[in-house]
Amino acid sequence: MPVGAPAPKYSVVEIPAALREGAHAVLRADDEVVTVKSASRLVHTVHKVITVLDAGGDAFGRTTVGYDALNAIGYLRGAVYDADGRLLHQLRASEIRDQGVGDAGGSLMTDVRVRYADLRQPQVPYTVEFDYEVVSDNTLFYPTWQPQDEEGLAVQSATLRVSTPAALPLRYQERQWPAGAPVQHTRAGNQEQYAWALADRPAVDEEDNAPPLADTTPGVALAPGAFEVQGHAGSASTWQSFGQWNYELNAGRAVLPPATIAKVAELIKDAPDPHTRVARLYGLLQGSTRYISVQLGLGGWQTFPASAVATSGYGDCKALSNYTMALLATAGVPAYVALIGAGSDHADLRPDFPSNQFNHAIVCVPLATAGRPDTLWLECTSQTTALGYMGSFTGNRHALLLTPKGGQVVATPRYRCADNRRERRIDLYLDAAGAATATARTLRTGQEQDTYAQLLHELGPTEQKQYVAEHLRLSTFTISKFGLAAAPGAGTPGVVETLGLALPGYAPPSGKRVFVSPNLLSRLPALPAQVGTRQTALWVPRASLQADTVRLHFPAGFQPETLPAPVQLATAYGTYSAQYQALPDGTVRYVRRLELPRLHLPAASYAGYVDFRRKISAADRAQVVLLKTDV
Repeated sequence: MPVGAPAPKYSVVEIPAALREGAHAVLRADDEVVTVKSASRLVHTVHKVITVLDAGGDAFGRTTVGYDALNAIGYLRGAVYDADGRLLHQLRASEIRDQGVGDAGGSLMTDVRVRYADLRQPQVPYTVEFDYEVVSDNTLFYPTWQPQDEEGLAVQSATLRVSTPAALPLRYQERQWPAGAPVQHTRAGNQEQYAWALADRPAVDEEDNAPPLADTTPGVALAPGAFEVQGHAGSASTWQSFGQWNYELNAGRAVLPPATIAKVAELIKDAPDPHTRVARLYGLLQGSTRYISVQLGLGGWQTFPASAVATSGYGDCKALSNYTMALLATAGVPAYVALIGAGSDHADLRPDFPSNQFNHAIVCVPLATAGRPDTLWLECTSQTTALGYMGSFTGNRHALLLTPKGGQVVATPRYRCADNRRERRIDLYLDAAGAATATARTLRTGQEQDTYAQLLHELGPTEQKQYVAEHLRLSTFTISKFGLAAAPGAGTPGVVETLGLALPGYAPPSGKRVFVSPNLLSRLPALPAQVGTRQTALWVPRASLQADTVRLHFPAGFQPETLPAPVQLATAYGTYSAQYQALPDGTVRYVRRLELPRLHLPAASYAGYVDFRRKISAADRAQVVLLKTDV
C-alpha cells in the first residue's frame, strides 16, 4: 500500500459466506438518521455501503437523490473500492448529474429534480459508499425504511435512528419485523430517541407469484402526528384529521365561472336522473380537458381553482377532480374528492396506519338509484376511461374520502372473475398438408382489457397489430386480418379483437394420422418446481375468467379417431374444465373454461398451486387425433 494511502476497508473477504450465497450484492451498512427539528422541518441523513458481487447487482453501483422546493440536498458524497477494500475513486462534484424529473402523462409544471451519481465498475466485485443529507420542509412525508428492498440483496448491517421533540411524538409501524429485535426507545431531556437494527439477513430469492417485497421483508414506516407544510398545519394521527387537513386546504376552490355554469345547465336540462347527469358531465370533462402534472411546493396537495381549469382546459389529478366535483355540484349531484394510491403495482392502503400513502386523486359520487345505493367512481385524468371504471389503476383497493367532516376510508370497486373476462371463439381450418388457417374473435372485459384499451386509444392499427403479434405464443404464423374495437353495450368496459391467422405446418400428417392441438391461443404454462423451501406467501392479485370455444374443421377424407378425455379440476386455487365433442357436421368442438380468483395463501399452499397449474398445462396441450380414411 503506498505511503499516505487510506487504509483498506470493506474488503469482500470480510463478508460472511452465508450472505454471499445467492446474492448479487450485499448491503454492508445502511445507517439512516431522521431528526425531527420541528413540526415543519426534518433532516434525513443516509450512509450506505454496498458490495456488488456480480453483474446482476450492478444497479446498486449508482444512486439517485430527489429534491424540490420543499426538500433540499445538503450534500451528496461517494467513493468506490476494489475487492480488497482499496479506494479506487472518490466521487467528484463535477460527476454528479442534476436533471429534472419528467412524467409519462406530460408534466407541465414541476420543480422535482434528482441528483444522480454513478460509480459502477467494469470489474466485479467492487464496493460503493454513498452519503447524503436531505433537509425537508414538508413533514407530511416521513421516510419509510426498508433496507432489503430488492431480490438478490443480502443485508450485513442496517440501522435506523430517529430523534424527535417529545412534543412531537413519533408514530411508527414495524412491518414483518423479526422477533428479538425490539425498538430501543429512550428519552433525553425534551428529545425522544428511537433505534432499530437489522443484521445478517441472507438475500431473498425471486419467487413466482410472490407478494411485493414491501410485504415480505422487514421495514419501519414513520409518520408524523402534527405537521406543517408552508404554514398549513395539520394532524395525521387519524384518517379523520388527515382528511380534514386536505379538505380545508382546498376549501373554496370549487367555484365555476358563469359561462361554465350556464353550459352545465344547458347540458342537463332534460336529464332529471342523477346518473344521466353524471354521465353527461363526465363526457364534458373528458372532451374539454387534459391532464398535466403539477408538482410545485404545496401544489402537490393544493389544487388549482375550478375556474382556472374551466378557463385553461388542463389540470393535474387534484385539479381535474376538484373541477369535476364543482361541475357535479352545479348539477345538484353531491360528490367528493378521494385520495388513492394508484398504479397496478401500488400497495393497498394500510388502514391501521394513518399517513400519506397516496399519489393520486379521483372522485366518488354516492348515488341512490331506485332506492338502492349506487356509488360511481370517476377517473378524471383520462379522456377515454369508461364512466365508473377504475380498472387495474385504482380498483380493488381503498381510498380516503375527503368530506367536510374529515377523512373516511372507503373501498373502490372490486373486480372479480365475472368482471375480468376473456371470451374467445376460434374456427380452425386444417388442410390435407397440415397447414391451417384460423379466425378468432376475443372479447376482453374489465382488467383483462386494460392493456388493450390503451392500445386502442393510444396507438395506431400498425402498432396494435405489432403488439399482438409479439404476444402470440405461436412458432410460425402470419396475421392475415386484424382489428381492435371497443365492445358495445353497458357495464364493465370491453375490447374486441378480431384476428385472422395463417399457420403453415401447424399439424403435419404422420402416416395416416394427424395430431391437432385445438388450444391455439390460450395455453397456460406450467410453473417451475419450487427449489428449496418456499419463503413467501402465494399471491395472485387479480381474478380472471377465461372461456374458449374452438371449432376444428378437417379436410375431406379425415375424421376424428381419438378425442382427449374431459378434464374437470375444482380446487382452492380455481376451477378448470376442458371437453371435446364430435358434431354431426363433421367438426369437433373444444370448450375450455378457467376461473382464477384473487389469492393470498400461506407459503405451504404453493406446492398445490404448482400442481394445479401443471395439470392445466397438460390439459391445454392435449391433441385431437385425426385418421385419414380415403387411403
